[in-house]
Amino acid sequence: MFRKKQGKPEIGEVVICTVNKILYHSVFVNLDEYEKLDGMVHISEVSPGRIRNLRDFVSEGRRIVCKVLNINHQGNIDLSLRRVSTNVRINKMQEWKQEEKAEKLLELIGKEVNMDLNQIYDNIGNRILEKYGTIFEFFQAIVENGKKIVDELNPDPKLGEVLFKTVKEKIKPIEVEVSGFLNLRSYEEKGIESVKSILLKAKDYDVVVSYLGAPKYKLEVLAKDYKTAEKNLNEFLEEANKLAKTSHCEINFIKDDKPDS
Repeated sequence: MFRKKQGKPEIGEVVICTVNKILYHSVFVNLDEYEKLDGMVHISEVSPGRIRNLRDFVSEGRRIVCKVLNINHQGNIDLSLRRVSTNVRINKMQEWKQEEKAEKLLELIGKEVNMDLNQIYDNIGNRILEKYGTIFEFFQAIVENGKKIVDELNPDPKLGEVLFKTVKEKIKPIEVEVSGFLNLRSYEEKGIESVKSILLKAKDYDVVVSYLGAPKYKLEVLAKDYKTAEKNLNEFLEEANKLAKTSHCEINFIKDDKPDS
């Protein structure tokens, strides 16, 4: 398990939790990213609608993604499961898995320079977290920008050399995908030209369009992070909707929410 955070999360923060106890009206969880913190999800925050049995939605030992609703003066943390969207849940779980792998690689690097994980954190790890937030983001910065990223943190010389060499060998640039389905049609005399002109705008936003049979098209965006991918897709959809309105086209978009693996 990677280095846990001290203190408490912020209101509105999305956190990884493990269910440890289920009562009739509430679910108690451990906040896995924080040192010795637990919280509670009230039955009303598990899922919309009436719930007959909480165990239909959660089970002991299951890892879930929650949103922090409130922290009272006694330090009790109220959480919500239902207020976390599918995309946010998927992204958070991916970040968690990436950081677990990153710390395992840090342990491997430590063995090569005869340092345990605590020694690595004392030497460079804590500065990594202060500057980059996660070990994984630090590794990605190395992949994109080279050894100067390591040198900026002034680690032990041998550790720095092995770290850079190992990261370049083991870590590849990440690429995430956001996709969905666009329905676009026109009944106007020159409707085909209108549809084509809208779809041609996709390349301006790095959106790939695949024809699935009129009036349905698949939209895909690849980027180094979800924020960028979502931004590109949303900006294209905004322009597409404006063009569709002026050219009297019918348009609607359905996001492809991939299930978490």
